[in-house]
Amino acid sequence: MPKPKPKARAKAAPKSRRQTAARTKPALVATGRPATSPRSSPAAAAATVSSRGKYVYCIINSEKPLKFGEIGIGAEPPDVYTIHYRNLAAVVSDAPLEVLDSTRDNVLAHERVNETVMHDHTVIPMSFGTIFKTHDDIVELLRSAFDAFGDVLNKMQNKLEFGLKVLWDPDQAVKAVESEDEDIAKLKKEISAQKGPTYFARMQYGRLVDSALQARSERFVASILNELRDVSVASRINKPIGDKMIMNAAFLVSRNQENAFDKKIKDIAGRLDQLTFKYTGPWPPYNFVNIRLKLEPA
Repeated sequence: MPKPKPKARAKAAPKSRRQTAARTKPALVATGRPATSPRSSPAAAAATVSSRGKYVYCIINSEKPLKFGEIGIGAEPPDVYTIHYRNLAAVVSDAPLEVLDSTRDNVLAHERVNETVMHDHTVIPMSFGTIFKTHDDIVELLRSAFDAFGDVLNKMQNKLEFGLKVLWDPDQAVKAVESEDEDIAKLKKEISAQKGPTYFARMQYGRLVDSALQARSERFVASILNELRDVSVASRINKPIGDKMIMNAAFLVSRNQENAFDKKIKDIAGRLDQLTFKYTGPWPPYNFVNIRLKLEPA
């Protein structure tokens, strides 16, 4: 029986329905599985744990071998270097053939390598924990997904990701809608004046406030997205975290628009001083590229 070999299937993912201001959102479909044979016995699988594999951080365009120094994942950071197929290169380091824990140190090391490489190259970031067994397996990955990787690299050329989280003070937001909405203000006054049970009135008040807060937050988000549309290529809206966050977004920005994007964020934050802006980046385009790898028989 021929030995199964890792083979990549890659295709462009459909645009998210929640994508906003996105002129283009190229993406590959991606997960990494440990580079062990699906037919291997438990004893054989255990034996591979002590062997070494290749941890893949990202894919770039490069025809010549590159070295990035001892910055890889591990207690003693290994050398990070490239493995090539034609003009594609995988940025890798040697690593144990085992499932890596997503500890803070490991995740930061993964991000550190990608951020180092992106200073001079457009990157397709790989998912954390993607490990292949051999050098030849990585060449096969690059060969089998050559067209898909090339297409995404072209679309991501000279583009960076920035993160933006916008928060408000919920108590201040409630006071704002109470002062702006006559129905809410009137109902609150009636509840204060009532001597009997107020349960149903308070239920109605709560529904009105929730609806007004939702509408208010949506107006803020729409306004911010509209102002950032001209200085970004695409955006992705993620689910807010907690009751203070009203916007959790990632933006794809061309390198030559980085300063303009930065200035626009500062201008918006200066005007909307009732909101708190948390702005991060630049990052590799984690939110705009998604890689899935599958182990298939050769």
